[in-house]
Amino acid sequence: MNRKILAVFLRDMRVSTRDFVALYIIVFPVLFSIAINLFVPGINDSTVNIAMLEGDNPEHVGYFRDYAVVELFETADDVRRRVEKRDNIIGILPGSKDYYIFAQGNEPEGLVDYVKTLRAYEFFGVTAEDTRVEFSDFGNTIPPIKKLMVNVAIMLSSVLGGMLIALNIVEEKVDNTISAVNVTPLSRGGYILGKSIIGILVPVVGTITMLVLTGFSNVNMFQMLMMLLATSIISILVGFIEGINNSDVMEAAGNIKILFLPLMGSVAGAELLSDKWQKFFYPIPFYWTYKANDMILSRSGTWGKISLYTAFVVAISAVVFAIIAPKIRKGLEH
Repeated sequence: MNRKILAVFLRDMRVSTRDFVALYIIVFPVLFSIAINLFVPGINDSTVNIAMLEGDNPEHVGYFRDYAVVELFETADDVRRRVEKRDNIIGILPGSKDYYIFAQGNEPEGLVDYVKTLRAYEFFGVTAEDTRVEFSDFGNTIPPIKKLMVNVAIMLSSVLGGMLIALNIVEEKVDNTISAVNVTPLSRGGYILGKSIIGILVPVVGTITMLVLTGFSNVNMFQMLMMLLATSIISILVGFIEGINNSDVMEAAGNIKILFLPLMGSVAGAELLSDKWQKFFYPIPFYWTYKANDMILSRSGTWGKISLYTAFVVAISAVVFAIIAPKIRKGLEH
C-alpha cells in the first residue's frame, strides 16, 4: 500500500515538472524570496535618493552616501534627466562657488528640507559623532514590511499546494485515469493520501527555503511547520473539490484563487482594523495563521499560544471537512 501511495505522489511530481503553471507554483517561494530581498529595504536603509556626478569630490559623495541612496551620472544633463523622472529624487551639482540643489518641483517638502540640511551639515563639518542622539531598535532587526510579505508568502504557499492537487486531478481526468482508482488495489483513502503529499511537501519545502533566503532561518521551525500543516488542510480540501469539479486546468486554477480573498482579507483585518472589529475574522483560518506566523517570525510566540492558534485552524478545517468530504467521495466514485 505504501508503494502505491508513493507511486501516486511520484506521478504527480512528474506531471508537475512538465506543466508550466505547476512548475511555477513549485519555484514560487524561491522567486518571491529573491523579490523580497531585492525590493524591501533594510530596517536602517534610507529612502532618500540623490543624483550626483561621478567625477565629483569622493569625500563629498561619501558624506551623502552615509545618509541617503546616491546615484552617480556622467554629466550634469544626465543628472537633470534623472531628476525629471516620475519618482522622488533630488539632484546635487557643483556650481561656480558652491553646490546647488535642484528638484523637479513635486517632491515632498520634507525630502527637499532633508537634503538641504545634509548639505548644511556637510558644509559645517557636522558628523554623526557630533550628535547626542541615541538609536534604539526595540529588538527589531528586520523591517516590518519584510516580515509581513514573508508571512503572506507562506500562506500563499499553502494555497498553491492545494492548487497543485487540483491541477494534477484535472490532468488525470483528461487522461481518463482517475476512474481507474475504483478498480485498483489502492483504496480511496490511499489515493487521497497520495494526492495530498504534493500539496503538503511543496509548501513545506518552499517555506523552509523562503525562510532561509529571507533571513528568517533562526525562527522556531517546528512551530512554523505545525502551523503550515494546519493551514494546508483547507487548501488540500479545496484542491480536491476544484480538481474533481473541473475539467480544465486554467479553470481549476482560477477557481481555487477564491481562497486568496479570505487570505488577503484576514491580513488586512489583522493589520488595519481596531480590536473591536477583529472578532469578525475569527471564523477565517487564515486570520489565526497570520497571527501565529507573525509571532513565529518575530520569535515572540510561545508554544501555548501557537498551539492554541493551531487548534483554532484545525477546528475550522474540521467543519469544512465535514461539509466537503461527501462531495469529494462522490466525485471520486464517478
